[in-house]
Amino acid sequence: MIDLHCHILPGIDDGAENLEASIAMAEKAIQQGITHILCTPHHNNGKYSNEKSQVISLVASLQAELEKRQLPLTLLEGQEVRITGTLIEDIHLDKILFTDLDDTYLLIEFPTLEVPLYAERLFFELLELGKTPVIVHPERNAHFRKDPNHLLPFLDMGCLAQLTAPSYVGVFGKDIQKTAKTMVNHNLVQMAASDAHGVSKRTFYLKECYEQIAKDFGKEKVVQMKQVAKDLINGDEISYPVYEEVKKKKFGLF
Repeated sequence: MIDLHCHILPGIDDGAENLEASIAMAEKAIQQGITHILCTPHHNNGKYSNEKSQVISLVASLQAELEKRQLPLTLLEGQEVRITGTLIEDIHLDKILFTDLDDTYLLIEFPTLEVPLYAERLFFELLELGKTPVIVHPERNAHFRKDPNHLLPFLDMGCLAQLTAPSYVGVFGKDIQKTAKTMVNHNLVQMAASDAHGVSKRTFYLKECYEQIAKDFGKEKVVQMKQVAKDLINGDEISYPVYEEVKKKKFGLF
């Protein structure tokens, strides 16, 4: 099982505080059945800056520690990149890590409460460059929670969206859980990842998420989502079910 989004690197953001915490997260991931983790520290979010070269070095160091302890977990280099107006410039300056070695897909985070007005224009420019934005945890963004259909223009462009596993199992509350389920039901998100920050509350839940999705929508949905995660790591072309608009019920509730 592949985890596309995880804050396992020690001491560089709000994830693992030190090496011991990273090792504990690795052990927890293995218990979940995870074999590969894309290490995605926050980058350019106003608090943390973790450029490509630093992340590559840290991943190599942590991988060596895992091998020393005979922990069967493969780490890959990535970032959770906050959307900024300088993103394309940063890509040209080789500061940005993608999910794959071909620099095809990148994980992009919006501010919690909004979607910047320039987002569609920026994403269009990225797609023109052959770079596919993957919007992380849209179910936790206030704009998309208000109306999941706000994702449609981005999906129409060719962007993707990544569900956070703890959202689906209720860790962030019932409202976010409801939004997460709606997005999965309508194929507005194409993959799931843990966004794990530790081994307590904000931990993996990826196994539990997939199990619940299988109960809610069938095992085939899980197979499809796992395949998308694999394709993102390999830089392969992605195939996923057709997404659809969420039809509003009476009183504006979806």
